[in-house]
Amino acid sequence: MQKKYFWLSGILIALIFISIPFIHVLNTKWNESEHNITISTGYTNDASQLNLTKVDTIIKVPTQKADIENQLRQVLKYAHENDLKISIAGAQHSMGGHTMYPGGIVVNMLPYKHMSLDTINNVLTIGSGALWEDAIKFLDNYGKSIAVMQAFSSFSVGGSISVNGHGWQKDLPPISSSVLSFTLMNYKGDILRCSRTENPELFRLVLGGYGLFGIILDVKLKVVDNSALQFKYVRLSPEKYVEHYKKFVSANPNVDLVFGRLRISDKQFLEEATLNFFEKVNATPLPIQQQHEKNTESKRLVFRSSVSSEYGKRLRWDLETGMNKVSKNNVYSRNELLNDHVSLIENKDTSSTDLLHEYFIPERNFKQFINEIKPILNTSKLDLLNITIRGVHKDNDSYMNYARENVFGFVLLFNQKKTKEQEDAMGILTKRLVDVAIRNDGTFYLPYRLHIDKETMRKAYPQTDAFFELKRKYDPKEMFSNKFYEHYK
Repeated sequence: MQKKYFWLSGILIALIFISIPFIHVLNTKWNESEHNITISTGYTNDASQLNLTKVDTIIKVPTQKADIENQLRQVLKYAHENDLKISIAGAQHSMGGHTMYPGGIVVNMLPYKHMSLDTINNVLTIGSGALWEDAIKFLDNYGKSIAVMQAFSSFSVGGSISVNGHGWQKDLPPISSSVLSFTLMNYKGDILRCSRTENPELFRLVLGGYGLFGIILDVKLKVVDNSALQFKYVRLSPEKYVEHYKKFVSANPNVDLVFGRLRISDKQFLEEATLNFFEKVNATPLPIQQQHEKNTESKRLVFRSSVSSEYGKRLRWDLETGMNKVSKNNVYSRNELLNDHVSLIENKDTSSTDLLHEYFIPERNFKQFINEIKPILNTSKLDLLNITIRGVHKDNDSYMNYARENVFGFVLLFNQKKTKEQEDAMGILTKRLVDVAIRNDGTFYLPYRLHIDKETMRKAYPQTDAFFELKRKYDPKEMFSNKFYEHYK
């Protein structure tokens, strides 16, 4: 009888042990609000949800080239006659008011998303309002893929160029390196072709220029072959990350995509990491529409269940590292991997928002940077959800370059309540982390919250004053403006 009860007790304990993670994740779903945030007419906001701004007009551009040029010239005329500023918006994933100006005009470029492919020279011509997911699906039909892009495909091409985003492609510079040329409408309504040989100064300024020099219209991008990629990973200590990165990634010509992850649960905080990479294999990649549907909602809920929960953070780490073992050697197409949408981590809690930080640190200071941010993050009241690591090579193209040598990008994601207390805490935290980055010969990324003062910003970007002087050279009336420019100029 005792054996029977012992056996039954064991089953009960096992069931409880198995059910706890399920209940925890399910509880996240139950507590979510399905209420969508609506923006009143005459207002705009960005991904931070902290920049609700009243504007004069929001202009949605037409889809055709001839129509958009005529309309934008009318917008410029109206802005000039009424002394209004113009901001350019795409998917609005920047977080510091980069796509808006109080009382100004917002030009919504999203409808302008034409595409054509030069299959001989592997060049994609694309409207700046197109999302990367549009480009991926288009290129997939030709067996081609985007050369450099960010981790999510829900950003716009023009927006990514304006912030000069970086990707998780192996040992490559930011997106600027894949841009061959673009056309730009300036404050006078003239259309200029910009490349490394035509208007080269303007070309460098617009790449990472935050929409301050004109409106990007048509972009020519280098594309590469879509390929079959096999997943590999290494679990390691952060102290050995650079050493293993060189061995398994840089020295391996077959690696195409790569990212790292740091453990952020209180248990073993920043003391464990994973190096995740994808190697080219001799196989035919499946078209996107034939690939297995991902269970995106389950992945999202596991991610969201880590908010304000030590148990959730440990669970997510354990599930991800466990799945790494299961999915190791799985084969994916390059386009499938690039086509992840930001909805994978979508926050449905209307009382909070998710905010990004990014810091770019030279290899020589990799360990020291982690050692210095560890106590700062440990004592912060902000809820850290994720730290991803990406290798970014030196950027020789953009004027406001954040990768002035080969660096590792640390991408930090926080959940912040929409309260003054947490906003103030975020400001303090940001300043402390930026100071650490600068002390370690690094920089911070500029598309996020404007918590850094002008003097500190110029320590990270000593070319700032010259950049703003050139802005006024090419836009003497300062017609193109936004909150970013007003904060730092």
